[in-house]
Amino acid sequence: MKPEIKAQLISIGSVNMDPSLIRRLTIPTAGPGAGNVAFFFNSGGHRVRLAVRKDSPLQAGMEDGELVIRKDGTELVRGGIEPELIHCPDQAFITMCEKCIFDCRFCPVPKLRGKVKTMDEMLKMMEEAHSTGRMQAISITSGVEISAEHEVDRAEELIRRLREIYDLPIGVSVYPTEDSTRRLKNAGADELKYNVETMDRGIYRKVCPEQDLEFILKALEEGVEIFGRNKVCSNFIIGLGESDDSVMKGIEELVSIGVVPILRAAARHPLREGEVFIERPSAERLLMLNRFLRKKLDEHGLRADTFKTMCLPCTGCDINPHSDLGN
Repeated sequence: MKPEIKAQLISIGSVNMDPSLIRRLTIPTAGPGAGNVAFFFNSGGHRVRLAVRKDSPLQAGMEDGELVIRKDGTELVRGGIEPELIHCPDQAFITMCEKCIFDCRFCPVPKLRGKVKTMDEMLKMMEEAHSTGRMQAISITSGVEISAEHEVDRAEELIRRLREIYDLPIGVSVYPTEDSTRRLKNAGADELKYNVETMDRGIYRKVCPEQDLEFILKALEEGVEIFGRNKVCSNFIIGLGESDDSVMKGIEELVSIGVVPILRAAARHPLREGEVFIERPSAERLLMLNRFLRKKLDEHGLRADTFKTMCLPCTGCDINPHSDLGN
């Protein structure tokens, strides 16, 4: 799958196909894509996650044992459907809490009233995933049920208990607290993700009014000090009304402190209709910004293809500027 094709698939984000072709239907429980039926498509070692929607301009069907994706009758790419372990292939990616007290305007999670998993439930899920022989990494993320401090407490306990059982990379993504970084590292986490969401300060105040971008940036900088370089990343949403110049300045700010940004295409959700401006980025914009990101990562000696956990090795929702764009 060429970068131009992957960018096109991500820019659309969905495909019209028979859901019965997917052996195991999954519904993401975290982030802007929560609540949508989705699957992983792999072609030539490059992966993309697509929602299943009848109104999608893309159509897909099986031909000669492969899933073929077309647009306006023209074949774009062919490949296979990848089985998920938990949330993504090869990783047990657990969402501890599917609720959130933060009302970020682009995210449906606060309105979905999801589940809060118990410690025993999460440990059982990991045990079942490990029994498949396909679990290569463990990733932990969470909404915020009561407070950020409460989620850090739970993440710390879960990581400690998992570290006693599994000799695998563990990544964690929660909302930071004053002491979360040191605690998560001491518990046994290998990689860290605190999400900035957007680096446009004006947009941030509108879409994440209950969060503090400067505090998150400070936590990310501390994360690099404690976890090390090429161990800390951050989701950076594209399509909230920000300019390309704003994105580029944000990329430079993040890489200058040793953080690897993940450029995530904004997604509309019916539960947020009318609350937020969303314009899903075009394929051309995604490629241009990721090529700029690749250049800046290279300038700062950072890599997007050495992470073992969470979104960067998965690559389903984003263009990885190293593994997807090639040399």
